[in-house]
Amino acid sequence: MRKKAWKWWITVALTALLSAIALTGCSTTDKGEGGTSSKTAKSTNTLEKIKQRGKLVVGVKYDLNLFGLKNPETGKVEGFDIDIAKGLAKKILGDENKIELKEVTSKTRIPMLNNGEIDAIIATMTINEERKKEVDFSDVYFMAGQSLLVKKDSPINSVKDLKKGMTVLTAKGSTSAENIRKAAPQVNVLEFENYAEAFTALKAGQGDALTTDNALLWGMAKQDPNYRVLDETFTEEPYGIAVRKGDKELLQVINEYLKEIKENGEYDKIYEKWIGKKPQQ
Repeated sequence: MRKKAWKWWITVALTALLSAIALTGCSTTDKGEGGTSSKTAKSTNTLEKIKQRGKLVVGVKYDLNLFGLKNPETGKVEGFDIDIAKGLAKKILGDENKIELKEVTSKTRIPMLNNGEIDAIIATMTINEERKKEVDFSDVYFMAGQSLLVKKDSPINSVKDLKKGMTVLTAKGSTSAENIRKAAPQVNVLEFENYAEAFTALKAGQGDALTTDNALLWGMAKQDPNYRVLDETFTEEPYGIAVRKGDKELLQVINEYLKEIKENGEYDKIYEKWIGKKPQQ
């Protein structure tokens, strides 16, 4: 009789212990219907993180004249995208200086965004369906078109002038390489880590032309008057500000900001400052 009672008490004790473990597990991972998991409770959306941090971290280019170029004399990054980024910091935090500008390339910008190194990408990034699978985009903040940069005395005046055996240079991870292969499948395409390297290679005679958006090519031609940008464009390249998928609060603030600066004339001032003319309406 005592043996049966002993077994009974052991069974009761084990059942109670297992129930306690199960309840503890539920309390740490699930709070029931309508509740939140511990992970959800700890998670904070990007906009809240920016405000808590007191700083906006933006991925920008360091090698593109007019849009994002590090000034060797001052060490500061300057350009159209930089002014847009600073204005966004002012919109969110009340001070355009509460910002950190991290260098990205066409290849690294999406990975850096998605692993949390940066809050947003403002880096001449074309909105397209493939990229929409990885990031969410703002409204268009700049409309460009892909073209070619060539020597001033080059016989190339159109993408149709590109012949078999010619080499066109561009940057890795950009839409430019894909577009030029479609527009001129007969040419060789040589890709570099960034546009600064591609431009250096063009000047060294490693290619017949360099291709990317005309807005970026204008900056290169401004750096070296021995080169010119073709008037022709063979694509439309709408630039957007990219955020992580599902960052709805931050995206809403960005779109509000873009609408505000276009309505109050600030956008026109930034455009004319860097591009040298007023934007087309």
